[in-house]
Amino acid sequence: MPLEPLSQKEIEDRLAELPGWSLTGDAGTFGSKITRSYRLTSHYAATAFVVHVSQVQQELDHHAEITLGYDTVVLAVNTHSVGGALTERDLELARRVEEIAPGHGAA
Repeated sequence: MPLEPLSQKEIEDRLAELPGWSLTGDAGTFGSKITRSYRLTSHYAATAFVVHVSQVQQELDHHAEITLGYDTVVLAVNTHSVGGALTERDLELARRVEEIAPGHGAA
């Protein structure tokens, strides 16, 4: 099944289930993304979280832009194959990251 961009309403409804995640740009347009910033207890904890996120990305064959700071990790997700719009794959990646975040103390 080909990936289809999600509507603004679909994205807003799904983001309501993902606290901390927000939409940047207009849904369905090039460059729209969902983003989330996490704070961790140390650089080591942030790095370990990034490694775990990378494992999830490999499982899903879908990858976020990840920015690693001293004790922060910022994720930005969209689907390049549909012109940088948002798809179900983006929301699934966000959901999976939310599942693993507590285990790393990410807030």
